[in-house]
Amino acid sequence: MSIKVTDLAEAKPRPRRVAVGMFDGVHVGHRQVIKGADTVLTFEPHPLSVLHPDAAPKLIMPFTAKRDVIEGLGAEELVVIRFDPDFSKIEAEEFVERILIQTLGAEHVSVGENFRFGAKARGDADMLSSRSEFETRVVPLVEVDGETVSSTRIRALVAAGDVEGAMRCLGAPFLLEGEVISGDKRGRTLGFPTANIAPSGEWVVPGHGVYAAFANGLPAAVNVGVRPTFETGRGLLVETYIIDEEVDLYGQILRVAFIGRLRGEKRFPGAEDLIAQMHRDVAEAKDLCATFAPPQ
Repeated sequence: MSIKVTDLAEAKPRPRRVAVGMFDGVHVGHRQVIKGADTVLTFEPHPLSVLHPDAAPKLIMPFTAKRDVIEGLGAEELVVIRFDPDFSKIEAEEFVERILIQTLGAEHVSVGENFRFGAKARGDADMLSSRSEFETRVVPLVEVDGETVSSTRIRALVAAGDVEGAMRCLGAPFLLEGEVISGDKRGRTLGFPTANIAPSGEWVVPGHGVYAAFANGLPAAVNVGVRPTFETGRGLLVETYIIDEEVDLYGQILRVAFIGRLRGEKRFPGAEDLIAQMHRDVAEAKDLCATFAPPQ
């Protein structure tokens, strides 16, 4: 990893081109904001989780994935504001003067047209554009498939299982990651050993079903659901079968990039019917992975 991750309290002033935003998902609109910036300024945790916890959205990606995607866009530094009740009281003018100018030394600031900041969200793009200390670039909202791209829209697409639609809005596959845990080991007895993740309720998860994906870069077939053919009593699992590879991933972090939905989750009369369907799923997932081309 070459991108430098810096807490705001540790940042030293230098001439910077700064992109500012929450950037959950780093979707195609966010990518336009970040384009040309050497520094990305973001917030952890999501401000709504502090200000209005009951209204806080499920997040599209964990910080580690956001960091890696932002690095891939060419940013050299990711500056993190630790958002807490005290920070939420900072007035918009102080945010501009103390953080952007004094702390970061911003010479160029890039934001989306709907970006708001400061106490009670009084700061906006017009306020930034009025400042003479730096140049401001305001990026218009971006449309995909005739609708404005937003993190809210992407959450809905992912939850509905439309990972292809989410991918068009993200500009890349939807990513889910987590530590691989021990499951029921039923997949191994069926001939399809899986690496299992119990996703946190903090993150958005694809709707129940079977998907083609890349797991740590390897072609995979993934089941998201509760395994209705067997009365396990376990909750939601993301079960990843890595195709044509035997990999022991217990205790490791697995990152799954979803590229297509194969079918919904269903209950089968018995194990033989399930195994036959799993063979079909794996063959279809393998073909999709072999022909996959990232969004342009």
